[in-house]
Amino acid sequence: MTKRKSPSNGVIRYAHAAGGWGSLQGITRTELSQRAGPGALDTLRLQNKPDGTMCTSCAWVKPAQPHPFEFCENGAKATLWDLTTARCTPETIADRTVSELARLDAHDLELLGRVTEPLRYDSAADRYVRTSWSEAFDAIAAKLRALDPKSVTFYASGKAGLEASYLYAAFARMYGHNNLPDSSNMCHETTSVGLKKVTGSSVGTCQLDDFEHCDAIFYLGQNPGTNSPRILHPLQAAVKRGCKIVVFNPLKEKGLLEFVNPQNPLQMTVGKPTQMSHLYLQVRPGGDIAALMGVCKNVFERDAAAKAAGRARILDEDFIAQHTDGFDAFRAKLDATGWDELETQSGLTRAEMEEAGKIYATAKNVIGIYGMGLTQHVHGSQAIGLLVNLLLIGGNIGRQGAGCSPIRGHSNVQGQRTVGITEKVKLAPVDKYREVLGLETPQEDGHTTVEFLEALLDGSNKGYIGLGGNLAMAVPDHERVHKAWREMEMTVHIATKLNHSHMMPGKTSWILPCLVRAEEDMQVTGNQWVSIEDSFSHIYGSKGRRTPASEHLLSETAIICELAKATLPANPRWTWDAWRGDYGKIRDLIARTYPDEFHDMNTRMHEPGGFYRGNAARERIWKTESGKAEFTDPDVLNACGVTDNAGGLHLVTLRSNDQFNTTIYGHSDRLRGLEGSRMIVLLSPGEIHRRGLREDQIVSLETEIDDGIVRRVEGLAVKPYDLPAATVVGYFPELNPLVPLEYHDKLSKTPASKGVPVRLIA
Repeated sequence: MTKRKSPSNGVIRYAHAAGGWGSLQGITRTELSQRAGPGALDTLRLQNKPDGTMCTSCAWVKPAQPHPFEFCENGAKATLWDLTTARCTPETIADRTVSELARLDAHDLELLGRVTEPLRYDSAADRYVRTSWSEAFDAIAAKLRALDPKSVTFYASGKAGLEASYLYAAFARMYGHNNLPDSSNMCHETTSVGLKKVTGSSVGTCQLDDFEHCDAIFYLGQNPGTNSPRILHPLQAAVKRGCKIVVFNPLKEKGLLEFVNPQNPLQMTVGKPTQMSHLYLQVRPGGDIAALMGVCKNVFERDAAAKAAGRARILDEDFIAQHTDGFDAFRAKLDATGWDELETQSGLTRAEMEEAGKIYATAKNVIGIYGMGLTQHVHGSQAIGLLVNLLLIGGNIGRQGAGCSPIRGHSNVQGQRTVGITEKVKLAPVDKYREVLGLETPQEDGHTTVEFLEALLDGSNKGYIGLGGNLAMAVPDHERVHKAWREMEMTVHIATKLNHSHMMPGKTSWILPCLVRAEEDMQVTGNQWVSIEDSFSHIYGSKGRRTPASEHLLSETAIICELAKATLPANPRWTWDAWRGDYGKIRDLIARTYPDEFHDMNTRMHEPGGFYRGNAARERIWKTESGKAEFTDPDVLNACGVTDNAGGLHLVTLRSNDQFNTTIYGHSDRLRGLEGSRMIVLLSPGEIHRRGLREDQIVSLETEIDDGIVRRVEGLAVKPYDLPAATVVGYFPELNPLVPLEYHDKLSKTPASKGVPVRLIA
């Protein structure tokens, strides 16, 4: 793969476009490492299509009229990784202690393959050993009954289908708690809280066909080339018909610079890459608030000039008057904020912000897209508020070709929240639980992921059940958290492969191996469908057709049913055997619990393109405190919680091109031109020169927050990269030890991993 340095400044960069042959080579490399076999190719052929398997990677839409190959590089890697022929049997790890396994890196640990049988931790031998399903369920149930329910956490990653998710949430509440954090707490919970505050909707308002009618897209803090490549198809089509994309991101990411469509033979052979962005603005970490303020300020200036000259207005005054609240306060804040301050806090020039304002002002329909680069800040909620402000001034919410579109990372993380996985009582279907299940919901809010970790540290959380994921590695403050993690009375992991969270067993611990989504889920009524929700609020059916990796595997739904049946008292309305045997009965429960959105679910989920559960904000019905869309009046101009640290550096953590969350497929970050070790830090050539460093010099990073705790990561090699001044970039989760647990978004408690104040030690 071609990597080269720019001759002018020594910056490492990838020489080709996103997509293209590099994407196919990346898929091939993963297939060779996993030996998933010919059957995996058939799974990919049907992936994200009606009657096929829905991808377990990102939550991008599954179109009614799919492409011949409706999967991307990352989705293919996820499927091939799931369908590996490698097997982690009890005998495979019999001669390795957990301490020895823990010393493997994440990639090599998962290369051991699919876990084939239930495992129990033997603390005396420090090994995982074979156990039976009945022994595991009975032992876990006995432990759960012995613990105070409020001392136990039920965590969910974003993979499980709606059926398993609904029962998991119900099981937690039947057991006696609302401790239901999920992976949203680590990434897009700021959307669920911040976006809901200003629009009344906790999810985006766009639909796929909006991308056929937009004139401009403002794209903030998201890297489609690595994290959601299928979005590049509609973006490319929009650009070709004249839509302008304005990007705000500290890094120049290939997917937003140029793209070669792997499904276009002409472009793959003799065609030129599509130039994706019209304007690329490299904001400093947390600089989006000031940058968006600058864009809005320029739009207001252009509108005033148009009004004075008798030309058509840029602001949508009728929409603002009829549908919004707080406009005057926002306008006053703009008038009181000078350009010098906006330049300082954004890292952009006035001319750059004015150019973005010009693009907005000349566009009829504007879409705002964002990812975790906007949400994972101490003031991430305010950053979302500013993006919504920008959309509102032009009436760009609630009409075709316009709206707000957060890009979710996990396949069904949005859907899990929809069907009850939430720690907040007010968001749970309390009355419907009583009607449908005869369940009286606990009235005390549960805890978010951060609050779960705080409970670990103070010793009040005693038990943990993880429905997928690798939470111990995904969280902040590793040194403190990992020590406390091992002190829990019980840890239970529903998983497919070993990961480092499993290598931190509690005093009693089990690994319960489950099917992957592409495998047959055979129950007494046959192979079962599951359903998932995408980031556009569409619900799809998904069926696996591959032979399971082991005859001993159970589905996530089956495991939840058996755990609940073993733990809870008998109740004639809690028919766990019937629910396990026929997932259609679970969907009937979902439809009865959420009748407005999920009526006739068993039929409608098979519609091409899925069924749309609706969004009030898209219809300009604002379920906010004021009953209108709310302009926000920011009290900060930079989303970082600490902006005056002596070292002046802020760390941005990110994922590589060979990675999905904590799963490391390989050590090639192809689209950034980086290969090999993940223990690196990226700095601009100017920053390297100013600090007297050199490329590949080994340095350490320390968190620069005065709380009496030393957080340090050593052994990091310096690499030159095109970045704003005072910006440091490194990989998640390797640099998670530098993120303080208390450093999180003010409203959602999402860890603020995109702007951590650090000092560099040579």
